[in-house]
Amino acid sequence: MVQKVVITCAITGSSHTPTMSPYLPCTPDEIAAESIAAAEAGAAIVHVHARNPADGNPTGDPAVFMEFLPRIKQGCDAVVSISSGGGTGMTVEDRLGIAFQAEPELTTLNLGTMNYGGYPMIEKFKGQWQHAWEEPYLESTRSEPFVSTFADIEYMLEKIGDLGTRFECEAYDIGHLYTLAHFLDRGLVKPPVFLQTIFGAMGGIGPDIDNLIFMKRTADRLLGDDFVWSVLGAGRFQFGLVTTGAIMGSHVRVGLEDNLYIGPGELAKSNADQVAKIKRILGELSLEAATPDETRTMLGLKGGDRVKF
Repeated sequence: MVQKVVITCAITGSSHTPTMSPYLPCTPDEIAAESIAAAEAGAAIVHVHARNPADGNPTGDPAVFMEFLPRIKQGCDAVVSISSGGGTGMTVEDRLGIAFQAEPELTTLNLGTMNYGGYPMIEKFKGQWQHAWEEPYLESTRSEPFVSTFADIEYMLEKIGDLGTRFECEAYDIGHLYTLAHFLDRGLVKPPVFLQTIFGAMGGIGPDIDNLIFMKRTADRLLGDDFVWSVLGAGRFQFGLVTTGAIMGSHVRVGLEDNLYIGPGELAKSNADQVAKIKRILGELSLEAATPDETRTMLGLKGGDRVKF
């Protein structure tokens, strides 16, 4: 049987800045259009952050999210996964406001506090910044970690879980799998667990294939049959890692949040271009992209008719 592979597309994120690519969607119009186009290209899940439409600065403001969430829902049938990661400097309350208001099918759950280092990108773009916030924002990642404590995780699982929202559980390192297993054992995480394993982000596990195998083997041992596995590769490692993951039986994530390029030295002009590329690769491997409804069944989601946007 042909295995159905869920393609997630992460539309804009909070780590890249507008100077890095003219194709990075920042306004509600751009985020909505890019999400719908990614879904039309084959993405079953679109993973979204919000940005200040005036300057592209990441924001957790629910009002900005609500400028594009209804339009995505009206324009396609993709599952919408709303980030709870926000951006550097946001409080937990800032990051979760939209999840409480929108009650999405999916929201992200970062499985631990980590040093998410974006500051090495400063040197490449120094003197070219379009907006005053960009360099200080990247510099802040040198000294300010992304905070996700055990108490934060418990709060999310209990309060947001009560809304019928499920979680895209993000594991940036091996220890995060043990944290996930802890909450699964306590019954706060409900199977099937959607596990997004992330490779190549500075501060997390590296993009080596050995690490991919190690993460999968550890997840199998700790989580058994209770998880649905997906792979994300950061930057230039994106397509090699997600293709390897797909060969090993994983689902895949692409998008401009994770990688601004479509090939060596060539900026991706849209999220849809990356979705189309990985869908072609999957086809060459005799793998088929899952539909949104097939994805909802795999992940036990409540359905788009039960969200509040």
